[in-house]
This record gives sequence, C-alpha cells and structure tokens, in this order.
Amino acid sequence: MKIDTDMLEKMFRTALKIRRFEEEAIQQYRQGNIYGYLHPYIGEEGIAVGVISALRPDDYIVSTHRGHGHAIAKGHDLKKMFAELMGKETGYCRGRGGSMHVANMKQNNLGANGIVGGNIPIATGAALTIKLKGTDQVVICFFSDGATNQGTFHESINMASIYDLPVIFVIENNQYAVSTPISDMVNITDLSKRAESYGIPGLSMDGNDAVAIFETMQEILKRARSGLGPSLLECKTYRHGGHHLNDPGAYMPADEMEYWKSRDPVILLKNHLLENGISEEEIEEISREVDSEISEAAQYGIESPEPSEEEFLEEISRQV
Repeated sequence: MKIDTDMLEKMFRTALKIRRFEEEAIQQYRQGNIYGYLHPYIGEEGIAVGVISALRPDDYIVSTHRGHGHAIAKGHDLKKMFAELMGKETGYCRGRGGSMHVANMKQNNLGANGIVGGNIPIATGAALTIKLKGTDQVVICFFSDGATNQGTFHESINMASIYDLPVIFVIENNQYAVSTPISDMVNITDLSKRAESYGIPGLSMDGNDAVAIFETMQEILKRARSGLGPSLLECKTYRHGGHHLNDPGAYMPADEMEYWKSRDPVILLKNHLLENGISEEEIEEISREVDSEISEAAQYGIESPEPSEEEFLEEISRQV
C-alpha cells in the first residue's frame, strides 16, 4: 500500500504530538507536577506512528514503561494523558496508573507495563482470545531490546507460533537496556533472527522511518489477519537521552547520539511531507496547532482534581 499525502500529514502530526507531549511532560516533571519515574519516548516516535497508523481502530496494542507514544498514536486524549501522568482523577486510570501504566480499554489499549517483558504474555493471551472468537483483529506488542532476553519473550513467541496467533511482536531496539549496550547482551546483529527458532518471519529495519514501517506493516498485518500467525519486527532506533529523566545518559557516546539525531524520526516525516508538495508554511501551521493542543492539555491536567483519598483507601481495603 503506497502512502498518500493525507496519511503522511496525519503521521507527521501524530509524531509531533508525541514529541511535544514528552517535552511538556519533562517540564511538568521538573516543576513537581508529575511524580515517580518518567521515561520519555523522544527519538523513537517513528515506530509508534508507523506501526499504529497501519492498524484498524479495533486492533489491540500492549505497551511498555516507555509507552506514552503508543497511547497517543492510538488516538488517546492528550488531556486525559496529562491528567494520568499527574495522578489526577480525570486521567485514564483515575490517576492510579501514572506514567508507566496508562490503559484505555475503549480504544483497545490493554495497558502499559513497568515490568520488562511483562506485557508479552498479555499480548499473546489477547491474540489467543481473538483466535477463539474467530475475528480478524490483530494485537501489537511493543517491547524493548532488553526484553528479548527475558523468558516471557521466548515462551510467548513459541506459544504464538504453534497456535498461529494474530500477534505482531515489535522490538523497539533503542540500543540500550538501561545503560547496557545491546552489543554486550547478544551475539547477533539483528534481533529479528531469533524468529527463526520459532518458525515465524523476522525482519529488522530502520525504526526512525515511519513511512517505511507503515508500508512494511501492510504485508505483516495481512499475514496475521489471514490466520498465518505471528511475526517479529525489529525497529532499530535510539532514545535522545538517558533511560529515564534522572539518568544523564553519560554512557551514550556523543558521536553515536549525533548520528541518530541526524536521523530524527520527526524530521524524516517532515521531509517526506516537503517531498510530497506540503509547504513549510503548512507544516508551521500544524506545529502551531499541536503546540496549542499540548498547552491546553497540560493545563487541564494541572487544574484537574486529585483523587478522593477516602475512595482510594476503600479500594485498597477491598484488596486486602
């Protein structure tokens, strides 16, 4: 499927929303309006946008601790996103989930997960449910390069393979598991080669080119919807900073960072727009609209009410 200009514009707008959301979240964190950890998705936007733009609304995603971009690409409301990160009652999980646990069943987001590899069995189970129901929906499971060394990765892919489940496993290889380079963890260049062990297709590609990912997803999705089973897609990318906001990322070589920033996924999408006849003025207008939306959403989060302490304690007591 060749991408058209309308889709290109939509993808650029979404990628820019993710970038601006994360930049604003960093500012709100530093101002004390967001608590706990914050794992920005800056630099990796091309994967969420390229993969999710190819989906139908009734397809499912399962996310990770670095999952804001996935949720926004799935069409989540930015106001509710900020409210959730700020622990407010108006957030998607009423402030109970925070940054690492955004879920929204109405848009088939089965949730982010703070446990590395913890989401992979969830995606596999969802795909099994789809197969038993006989629909042609697909589950997308996002996880990091570090998760490929977890037992859940191997067990889940094996199960998905033997039952031909409609799940696409997407490795977001940002080159580091916290501070450990991927080259220190595995002796293969392409993590997609691990697919061979389970008899499923595996593909490695540039994770910063959202258009290439979108086009590649067409055949992968067709295969899954046709009952032919799972695929493993490795998208190679790079985060533009440390593992989380309080990690300075001193272990990341300057020349390596410079190279990957020259392949910034938002800039690549902008270049695609320019090549397809969209003017700088039109792109600037999109940018202004996104900035306004982000500002309004952040203010909504700030002004939203705190959860009821009494109700929260009652919920806790019911779990005891």
